[in-house]
Amino acid sequence: MSAAGDLVLTAAVRLVAQPSTPDATLPPSTVPDVDVTPGVWGFVAIAFVAVATVLIIVDMTRRVRRTRYRGEVREQIEAERAEADAAAAGLDDEPRPQLGDGPRGGLDDDGRDRPGRP
Repeated sequence: MSAAGDLVLTAAVRLVAQPSTPDATLPPSTVPDVDVTPGVWGFVAIAFVAVATVLIIVDMTRRVRRTRYRGEVREQIEAERAEADAAAAGLDDEPRPQLGDGPRGGLDDDGRDRPGRP
């Protein structure tokens, strides 16, 4: 093994071999709890981060929804254009109604509309 590997192994063994409980000979903490807590400014900072996070999530949701709606509208417009192109080319399967078609009326031999029968 190399010298660097031996050094890393030695450091790892020393860290693992350290006791996990604090030494009983240490004096108890003399620092008041008020000085250890985050205090008012800590609360203000965390509240600011929370409000900013909520606003960013709302904005992101709105932008994603808007992008999805734009894609749906594009697909709908493309479908309408394809349908219009097919109708213009006469490729649609539905017959077009003629003047006077239906239960009453129709076209006579000259192409004029004739009145329907009652």
